[in-house]
Amino acid sequence: MAFLDIRLKKVNKIYHEGDVLAGLVVVQSKSDVQHQGITLVVDGSVNLQLSSKNVGLFEAFYNSIKPIQLLNYVVNVAKPGKIPAGKTEIPFELPLKPKANKNLYETYHGVFVNIQYTIKGEMKRPLLAKDLTKSIEFIVEYKDQKEKAQPKPVSFAITPESLQNIKDKGGLPRFSIKGKLDSAICCIKNPLTGTVVIEYCDAPIKSVEIQLVRVETCGCAEGYARDATEIQNIQIGEGDVCRGITIPMYMVFPRLFTCPTLATSNFKVEFEINLVVVLQDDHLITENFPVKLTRF
Repeated sequence: MAFLDIRLKKVNKIYHEGDVLAGLVVVQSKSDVQHQGITLVVDGSVNLQLSSKNVGLFEAFYNSIKPIQLLNYVVNVAKPGKIPAGKTEIPFELPLKPKANKNLYETYHGVFVNIQYTIKGEMKRPLLAKDLTKSIEFIVEYKDQKEKAQPKPVSFAITPESLQNIKDKGGLPRFSIKGKLDSAICCIKNPLTGTVVIEYCDAPIKSVEIQLVRVETCGCAEGYARDATEIQNIQIGEGDVCRGITIPMYMVFPRLFTCPTLATSNFKVEFEINLVVVLQDDHLITENFPVKLTRF
């Protein structure tokens, strides 16, 4: 029985456009292995899909939605022949360059937008023997730039009068919630920070939470489908929190499930923060803040 593996030199598997993917193709077997060549396929693509609620609206779009290939090439690392018993390591070096007129976007695992980079190794075997394959994912990030994003503080005040999408404001309890986000432009490597103060609220409070939401837009000539989904929810206050006390906000952006804010002609990946105050009767007081994520 033979095994095929791919090992990258970089343990964290993080690369930038223009880097060299260096590593080893490892073949292990208890006996000699006859083969018809070993190849590596390097692939990077954006996969788009529609949520079920939009399928009927964009039937033509749904049929024409194809992966966007950012890079794809095949490299032969071993000619047909025989590999001896034991462990054989075949080194490789592959340039990380996009296809013509394409850019390498950051790795991102979303719901309706997925940006992924893989190396697949394949050893072709003679008739009746099963081909050996192994696929691994590597991570692409943007290179550091000298220019850093300037902070953009956002102050907020939430009262019954400031709420939208409510028909009967007369039935609402009296409340005043104030605070600030330290910046609506966030470096993805640093946490989102800010403060919130419940100045007063007539109704008892159950929980104070911050949600991170991704807003994914897929589109073409037929139309655009925009879907917002929650990535994570962090409780920053439990129970009927004390009035007038400053509650800190602190949220780390999860790796792979977030990426720098991205807008192209076919798709967009954007992010929002929701501040949610859950009342005892499960009514919600919510304020939404669009945020821009950068790598620097």
